[in-house]
Amino acid sequence: MSEYLRDPDAIYRHSFEIIEAEAGLGRLPGDIAPVARRMIHACGMTDLVDDLAFSDHAGALGRAALAGGAAVLCDVRMVAAGVMTGRLPAANDVLVGLDRPETEQLAKQNATTRSAAGIDALRDRIAGAVILIGNAPTALFRLLELVADGAGHPALVLGFPVGFVGAAESKAALAQTDLPFITLHGRRGGSAIAAAALNALLFKEAGK
Repeated sequence: MSEYLRDPDAIYRHSFEIIEAEAGLGRLPGDIAPVARRMIHACGMTDLVDDLAFSDHAGALGRAALAGGAAVLCDVRMVAAGVMTGRLPAANDVLVGLDRPETEQLAKQNATTRSAAGIDALRDRIAGAVILIGNAPTALFRLLELVADGAGHPALVLGFPVGFVGAAESKAALAQTDLPFITLHGRRGGSAIAAAALNALLFKEAGK
């Protein structure tokens, strides 16, 4: 058996040192670099910076919203499970549309996915919320439809649906809106990356 690093603090510290050396985070705004850093730490892909897209001051707006008590609306439970709830600054609600009792019926009624119907079920909480999507492209598409239909503007959309059907298209659509957003163009995404992006907003110092 070869020697390997065992100390958790040293592993954590060295991981971020490697990310700093390889990812070129210096090209990113100060409120986005910590988000990219934690996303990379979650997936091991330093090249994701090339596909990262964001609106002006998106990280700062998300941090301020959370400090003000904004709810976090998630598309699936796996995303919500990754949120560091102990670090939420204002005992913020973390809600999953799939948990709402009406979601199943809404999915059947609208002939859509349960993840999209879950966004419908949370419609009354969209305005001012931080939206965290890490699984279903249909959830992101439905969010954009609801906003266009007058549901109110979220404080920030962290849009990271993953997959081969609709993922790239839904993120491209998000980037064309006037909503504050952070996303990762292309097929990549997922629950770990989405939760990491949210968690980055809960740390005061970059890389901590």
